Amino acid sequence: MSKVDVLLGLQWGDEGKGKIVDVLAPHYQIIARFQGGPNAGHSLEFNGQKFVLHTIPSGIFREGTINIIGNGVVIDPVTFKKEIENLEKAGVDVASRLLISRKAHLILPTHKVLDAASEASKGTAKIGSTLKGIGPTYMDKTGRNGLRVGDVELDTFMEKYNQLKHKHEQLIELYHYEYDVTEAEQLWFESLETLRRFGFIDSEDYLHKALEADKKVLAEGAQGTMLDIDFGSYPFVTSSNTITAGACTGLGIAPNKIGEVFGIFKAYCTRVGSGPFPTELENETGQALRDIGREYGATTGRPRRTGWLDIPALNYACRINGVTRLLMMKADVLSGFETLEVATSYMYKGQELDHLPYDVLSGELKPVFTSLQGWNSDLTGMKDISAIPGELETYTRFIEEKTGIPVSVISVGPDREQTLIRKNIFD
Repeated sequence: MSKVDVLLGLQWGDEGKGKIVDVLAPHYQIIARFQGGPNAGHSLEFNGQKFVLHTIPSGIFREGTINIIGNGVVIDPVTFKKEIENLEKAGVDVASRLLISRKAHLILPTHKVLDAASEASKGTAKIGSTLKGIGPTYMDKTGRNGLRVGDVELDTFMEKYNQLKHKHEQLIELYHYEYDVTEAEQLWFESLETLRRFGFIDSEDYLHKALEADKKVLAEGAQGTMLDIDFGSYPFVTSSNTITAGACTGLGIAPNKIGEVFGIFKAYCTRVGSGPFPTELENETGQALRDIGREYGATTGRPRRTGWLDIPALNYACRINGVTRLLMMKADVLSGFETLEVATSYMYKGQELDHLPYDVLSGELKPVFTSLQGWNSDLTGMKDISAIPGELETYTRFIEEKTGIPVSVISVGPDREQTLIRKNIFD
């Protein structure tokens, strides 16, 4: 019986998961998204084209690969319809490659209004929501009020929809927030027809049978470990479990069916929105990282905060996820920096720590840096790992030494071809 390999982000999201899923997809028959929703933006580039996926798994471009939207995902039919239209316009045969879990929850127009009203009420204490209705949808899920994909097939669907909408209207009244969902609602129901075109499945049963048949499955995560609802920098987190455990609950896979865990991280750090960021660079170096790395959100367009690599946070993420292989992204962005700083511990209330403490919000957490030599070579055209500069190899070995985990891949650009294999993943 096969096991499910998991691919997820180890930082605050935006690590480059979409590209790596696309690169690894030929080795798998099934790619399954296990959490998040249209707040995710997985960018893929190949053949001179760029695509941004929000809900659909990143294996969709590979012929012969089945892509599953798992039960842990929340779906906005309007965003979904736009994605489908863009893919079909590009000649992608989506219909034969995509299946949707009946247990995935639906984002209603009023979920988005609730999101906006709640965020507006927080004033300066905003959590940096993407305003896509993700939080309110997960709240309805845990509150046992949610509307699911499988409900679309039931005779009672409209009754369930109206019940939930009415509940939302009562909540929005408490915020004294003005809104009108007439147009959004019309678009939502039109988009629902696109959703109905695809196969609805009981994904946990489907995946169990696929594993019994020895099919290779890759579980794709969204956002990153440091945004996990339980283990991220709470309350500046997303509303789902972004970690390996989330693949179990978001797809219906038993823990003992997890195989390799691929941890994706940038050669530096970024974060979108509010929340703690120990190694943040609010200076010219930080701006240079932002400009060279084009660090602007794929979903929101917001400028990302930038900073040096944080080893204690990376180790924390590796332990929680059981990472077996590391994949380093955007190494090309660091070209040209004379010196690279890497946080190797923190000072907190007079103590040196090698792990993240509970209190990451007070501002008392200060990184302790180790300096490493930078490199000047342009990495973007390199086709073989043997061509990389010695300083990059030293930087990579330093990370391996500090984490105890092999760095198997170094990405040197956004295109699927700009991927250097350092250690064979499928040996």
